[in-house]
Amino acid sequence: MSLGFTIVKRLAHMVFVMFGISVLVFLIFFATPGADPAARIAGRNASPQTVALIRKEFGLDKPLPVQYLRMMDRLVIRRDLTSYVNLGEKVVPTIFRAAPVTLSLVFGAAVIWIVFSILVGVLAAAFKDRTLDRLLMILSLIGISIPVFWLGEVVNLVSQGLLHNTWLFSWVPPLGYVPLHRDPALWFKSLVLPWFTLALAFIGIYGRVLRANIVEAMQEDYIRLARAKGLPEAQVLIRHALRCSMIAIFTLFGLDFGALVGGGALLTEVVFGLPGVGYLTYQALTNLDLPMIMATVTYASFFVVSANAMVDILYSVFDPRVRND
Repeated sequence: MSLGFTIVKRLAHMVFVMFGISVLVFLIFFATPGADPAARIAGRNASPQTVALIRKEFGLDKPLPVQYLRMMDRLVIRRDLTSYVNLGEKVVPTIFRAAPVTLSLVFGAAVIWIVFSILVGVLAAAFKDRTLDRLLMILSLIGISIPVFWLGEVVNLVSQGLLHNTWLFSWVPPLGYVPLHRDPALWFKSLVLPWFTLALAFIGIYGRVLRANIVEAMQEDYIRLARAKGLPEAQVLIRHALRCSMIAIFTLFGLDFGALVGGGALLTEVVFGLPGVGYLTYQALTNLDLPMIMATVTYASFFVVSANAMVDILYSVFDPRVRND
């Protein structure tokens, strides 16, 4: 099977999955018994006449397939779908304004967790079953176990309150987001603590996975061959074992990065007051703003499915054996 056909097939799967997700979300919020968007828009104690008028005005009196097609047309093609809570606010431009915040948060955290997880995994594998290995694995497990919202609150309590006036945290700005183009230095300072808070759990997960893969790879025949050629142990570990072990990390990173860019960093954004896509999703769910929920879920599914498709395509590029799957 050619690489081009594999790419086309993966992209077709991507479109089909996104269509299925959009239909499922629409049915959950618009077709579930007791779910009446018109009543939510009208508010409490609204008269039946008012609800009926709103239902007609927003096209909610049409059959469900017609409602779905109209909503997706306004969301994807015309991009003029408006909020049910903040009337007149267009949801697509709102998401585009929030996306740079989420991208800034996730990109910075991704750099941190990839660098530190490689460091943890390599050191733990190099000192397998020794004190450093056990210590790193214990610290990794602790990092995985700490809830991100709790860690974020503790970080805020220390950096914004208890020790804010000390030399250690006096540089920390108030909670919120400063655009990169406005003040690069303040942009960096406002995101340093959220970056490390978000990255901590991923450092633990990736470090443990990488350590296990390197230990397994060190038992393979090609490692014995490299040693038989007289290569230094550090070169065997880095150039051979680590290189082959990064495949699993690559897979995890593609899936996690897509999920976080799509709004998976919700808790971090809420705790640190970052007005990103996750925070926007949280507000939409709190207010049951259905158009905004549809838009944020579609946005999130695009990044998650795109990341999956990209991983599959890159696998096909580097390993032709998977093209027939």
